[in-house]
Amino acid sequence: MSIFAKEIVDEGGSYFEFTGAGYGVLVAVMLLALLGACFLSGRREAKGKGRKFGTRQLVFSAMAMALGMVTSMIKVVDMPMGGSVTLFSMFFICLVGYWYGLRGGLMTAAAYGILQLIVDPYVISIPQMLTDYIFAFGALGLSGIFSKSKNGLIKGYLAGVMGRYFFTVLSGMIFFANYASGYDMPVLLYSLVYNGAYMGPEAAVTLLLAAFPPVSRGLAKVKAMAVGE
Repeated sequence: MSIFAKEIVDEGGSYFEFTGAGYGVLVAVMLLALLGACFLSGRREAKGKGRKFGTRQLVFSAMAMALGMVTSMIKVVDMPMGGSVTLFSMFFICLVGYWYGLRGGLMTAAAYGILQLIVDPYVISIPQMLTDYIFAFGALGLSGIFSKSKNGLIKGYLAGVMGRYFFTVLSGMIFFANYASGYDMPVLLYSLVYNGAYMGPEAAVTLLLAAFPPVSRGLAKVKAMAVGE
C-alpha cells in the first residue's frame, strides 16, 4: 500500500491518503469501468438488441438533462461541503437510462455531470473533480441496466442512486477525510452519514412518488413516446 497510499495521523485519528500513483490507478479503474459498460452495451446494440441513437433520443435526453439542471437548482437542503436535497433532479437523469438502456443512460449522465461542474463547481483537485462530477453523476446512468425489466424504473432509479452514492462516499473518504475528526467519527462512517443525509431523503420521496399508480402510468406513457412505441 505504500506505493499507492500513505497513512496520515493527526489528533483526530488516522486515515489513508492516495499518492500520485494511487490517484492514477483510481482514475484509470473508473475510466475502464465506464468505458467497459459503454462497450458491452454497444455490443448489445450491434446485435440488434438495443435502439439506435437518433433524433428522438437526442431530444428526449436533452429535455431530461434540462429538467435535471433546473430542478438541481431548487435546493430544499444545501449541505456545507457539497451535496443537496433537490427537487427530484436525479430522477430526470435516471429516466434516460430507463428509456434507452445502459449506454444512453451513461452518456447522458456523464454529460450532465460535466454541466454540473460548469454551473456549480466545487473542485479541490482533478481526481476529486472526476470522482464527484463525472463518475458520481455518470453513475446515475446505471438505471439503464433495468430498462427492460419489470418495475424497471424503480429498480433503475435505485441502481443509479446507489451508484452515485458509492462514488460520493468514496470521494468523502479520500478527499474530505479530515472533516471526520471534527465529529469524532471513523472516515467511512462519516462519509456514509454525510452523503446519505442528502441523497437518502430525496431518493425516498422520489420512490414514493414514482410508485404512486397515476404517476407510474403517466411515466409509462412518456417512455412509450420516448422510444417511439
